[in-house]
Amino acid sequence: MTADDRDAVTRFLHEADLTLSGLDSPSLRLWIDRRDDEIVGCTGYELSEDRAHVLVRSVAVSPVARRTGRGRELARFALDQAAGDGARTAWLFSRRSGLFWESLGFAHADRDELATVLAGTHQVRLFRRTGQLEREIAWSCSLADHTD
Repeated sequence: MTADDRDAVTRFLHEADLTLSGLDSPSLRLWIDRRDDEIVGCTGYELSEDRAHVLVRSVAVSPVARRTGRGRELARFALDQAAGDGARTAWLFSRRSGLFWESLGFAHADRDELATVLAGTHQVRLFRRTGQLEREIAWSCSLADHTD
């Protein structure tokens, strides 16, 4: 994502009901998928300060790209990139897409552990500040099988 993409990505993620915090931060790695100049997908993550953990964020596809496998491809891309950046464990928050994440090797995880190892990320800071953290469901998986 470039600075020129920020407004379109913000709209896309808002429509997908995903967290917008930190979209302009260099600590958030974000990729977009375009078709005919329209955003049809997005994926990204934030690394922990020690680079051992990654918080997967902003994985979404537009309605026209759903049920095509593109969401799975985007999620795997982010996981592969994170492993290439040295992360060993991927974490995320999801209250609606558990089956999707389980199909990619994620399992229920301890929300407080996620919030501890990824305390410096925008999403964790936002969720703590707003009280949303207590309502979230955490997931994690090993990145041992993912390569760049």
